[in-house]
Amino acid sequence: MSEDQYAAFVTRALFLDRPDPIGAWRELSAEQAELVERLRAANQIRIEAEGTDLSLSVAGRTWINSDGRRNMPSGEVFTGPREHTANGAVRFTVPTGPRGVTVTGVELEFRDGEVVDARAERGEDYLHAVLETDPGARFVGEIGIGTNPGIDRPTGHILLDEKIAGTVHLALGRSYPETGATNKSAIHWDLICDLRDGGRISVDGETVIEPGQLGQWRRRQKRGELL
Repeated sequence: MSEDQYAAFVTRALFLDRPDPIGAWRELSAEQAELVERLRAANQIRIEAEGTDLSLSVAGRTWINSDGRRNMPSGEVFTGPREHTANGAVRFTVPTGPRGVTVTGVELEFRDGEVVDARAERGEDYLHAVLETDPGARFVGEIGIGTNPGIDRPTGHILLDEKIAGTVHLALGRSYPETGATNKSAIHWDLICDLRDGGRISVDGETVIEPGQLGQWRRRQKRGELL
């Protein structure tokens, strides 16, 4: 993007293009609060997409409504999964650029919470180096669902990309204690999976997020299609 295009992109990400930006953030906060309430009693989360079929438990964990009070732009709900419950494979389709290193096409296989196999189309040496940081680097410290409709494309900036509506991200390493999670590590690296083209998230066997926006879930919930 050109400088002007990027300025417009950030303006949309902040909802400053809306007639009432404050009202827009309050509306998103309310939508996220409904999603948090739905997830509060969740046990098993399953993420499905091309190259991805991963399950993990969030039983007893606290979901956080990130609605702009901690960082900006915001737009996600997140928690810390139970440390030894992630099983399956996940392919992260959004490129990431930690510390100026471009990493793309990351594929991880989990067994009992731990990464047992890791590949990347680009930046694989960096990926393996991160996983060797300490024992906690091989475990998931966070699962988050992006909800910001103003962020519609990846930019390589994790703070923005993890908020894309219709994505899910998993963080390798350190968890947030306020979620009830206990994983410790020197790293916290968010990796993002785009679900907008055929992916979904299900909770205890029930589809909660389908391709598209959080608003789709909210409309289904209001029609009584979701408990």
